[in-house]
Amino acid sequence: LPFIIKILSNMMDSEAHDKRPPILKSLKQDVSPHITNFGEMKHYLCGCCAAFNNVAITFPVQKVLFRQQLYGIKTRDAILQLRRDGFRNLYRGMLPPLMQKTTTLALMFGLYEDLSCLLRKHVSAPEFATRSVAAVLAGTTEAIFIPLERAFKALKYHGIREYYRGLVPILFRNGISNVLFFGLRGPIKEHLPTAANLVNDFICGGLLGAMLGFLFFPVNVVKTRIQSQIGGEFQSFPKVFKKIWLERDRKVTNLFRGVHLNYHQSLISWGIINATYEFLLKII
Repeated sequence: LPFIIKILSNMMDSEAHDKRPPILKSLKQDVSPHITNFGEMKHYLCGCCAAFNNVAITFPVQKVLFRQQLYGIKTRDAILQLRRDGFRNLYRGMLPPLMQKTTTLALMFGLYEDLSCLLRKHVSAPEFATRSVAAVLAGTTEAIFIPLERAFKALKYHGIREYYRGLVPILFRNGISNVLFFGLRGPIKEHLPTAANLVNDFICGGLLGAMLGFLFFPVNVVKTRIQSQIGGEFQSFPKVFKKIWLERDRKVTNLFRGVHLNYHQSLISWGIINATYEFLLKII
């Protein structure tokens, strides 16, 4: 429709610009804002769809990882627990993380692009600085949806503050990991061997996801422990970390128990997310 309108408009302009039918002017004005608005929203839509694709594929692995982080058990034991629960319960509880991931990844990609453009227009600073600030702000905004990571029914009796237990480690993780993800995504892809774009996007996202998942694994362990508590005192990040450190015999390797599964899960998840996002970005 915009294409037809443009042709008709140009034809009429060649004859008499001021004699265009009012209905044509009105139709052109009505269509153009919608096309522009959709273009502005495509980063949000692509991020949302990428998250949906990822959660649907990797949810069972995430359940195994969560049990390892929470209870400090081995991979085999966590898998056996899921087997005892039965296949019909394998995707039980998927709706909250699906809502959380689709929302936060839509904000992560969309806000990063919008804030980057906004800061470039109004702040005279190096591009690296403006993009880093945009990444941190996008990660901070994601933290609004922390309640979706937790059990709503069990929390409603403890007030709104309870929904945001574990906010500090999440802000720390989101801010720094976003800066590294968006900052390194381009350079890594440029240094990959020539291959199909979809393959390179998967490899690039997977490598970054695996690296960041490894770096922030202890932070996620602390976050999981903090959020496992419902009601009572709000314990600080250092206090919970110290408690876990003592429980795990003061060994760094024990803090990373389950990291190999997290590594592979992040590799696959972020490979899927990045490849899906870039693919949709090209076709929309």
